[in-house]
Amino acid sequence: MEEQVTYYGLLLSGDTREHPGGLARRRVLPDGQIVEETFRKDLRWHKDDVVWEWQRGETTEQLIEITQAEAERVMERFRETFGR
Repeated sequence: MEEQVTYYGLLLSGDTREHPGGLARRRVLPDGQIVEETFRKDLRWHKDDVVWEWQRGETTEQLIEITQAEAERVMERFRETFGR
């Protein structure tokens, strides 16, 4: 089994699918381990439980599944915004 990645746009008030306020991903590694991460202002992925918390109804963010291409556009926008 190869690694499987699912991307999510994080939506707060006023955010849209095309312009989410944040980005998360869930990686299922070949050994079955699940790693959840968010893309942060330092332009790196960091471990975070937001996907798990969202699924349990424990977060204020709304998450929507997005494609890898959409995630790459969000990462590029963050690079432009945070200047790196």
